[in-house]
Amino acid sequence: MNNKYYRTFIVLFFTMTINYLFAQQTPVFANYSYNTVVINPAHAGYYEDTDVSLMNSGFYNAVDGSPKNIGLTVNAPLRSKNMGLAAGISMDEIGVTRATSFFGSYAYKIFFDSEYGQGKWWAYDPNILSFGISGGGTLYNEDLLSLGIENDPDFQKNVNAFVPTIGLGFLYNRDRIYWGVSAPNILGNSLSTERNINFKNPIYSYFGLRFFTSRFEELLVNPSVLLKYVSGAPFQADINLMLNYLSKVEFGIGYRTSETVNFLAGFHLGSNFKFLYNYSYALAGYNNINTHGIILNYRFGKGYER
Repeated sequence: MNNKYYRTFIVLFFTMTINYLFAQQTPVFANYSYNTVVINPAHAGYYEDTDVSLMNSGFYNAVDGSPKNIGLTVNAPLRSKNMGLAAGISMDEIGVTRATSFFGSYAYKIFFDSEYGQGKWWAYDPNILSFGISGGGTLYNEDLLSLGIENDPDFQKNVNAFVPTIGLGFLYNRDRIYWGVSAPNILGNSLSTERNINFKNPIYSYFGLRFFTSRFEELLVNPSVLLKYVSGAPFQADINLMLNYLSKVEFGIGYRTSETVNFLAGFHLGSNFKFLYNYSYALAGYNNINTHGIILNYRFGKGYER
């Protein structure tokens, strides 16, 4: 097939399925593992010190019009140990469609173990509940006129819309386990300035364990499961395994039920800076877009010191 027609077909395919894809989209394994506040506002203020993450994926894909994402998130505790704030902005592109999203999150934490009253819960893993709320919006644009499709009324004008979003989240943490539930867009597209787009409310639930392989606490093992439900779409599950050696080197692998395998590897540069590379490999022929991504993470204060 001629390259010109092949590119046109790819762009048209992504444009025709754009509402379904944005309703389905879940951050890749590395993104939500290291930056969980993007799907659950209850993680706002999770760390002892302010944490900044810059991430991207899809910019090195070989297929024109394939999904791309770039985002920046800041996650910070407040002076009170019970409260935290986070904020972020991201841009997603698929074909001729772009969605620019922003959010701000607030979380409040309840401690149940009095012996942790003067401690740092993120270091000592106490028995704690965290509740979060987020607010933001998405600027949604489809440049349909650039496709040059005639005699089809659906492609005779561009789409520009603003979609306000409100999210809710819950996190339970105790010792070596954690469990979270969140709904990052409970409004759906009910307040959208355009009615012909389809932003649904995904519901996430995730569970994980943290344990060391020996009393020397050299290798930290973190298996986890992320479940996602969207009305009218197939149920989705991610099964993941993370390994961290002395807070110096990290590796991970995950499987998504959309028949995708995710890999990641990273290392620490000093006590405060972390570099991660992730790769998503599609197993199914209908989902044959493999994606590279990078995460740069900086944590102030003591950083990642154990």
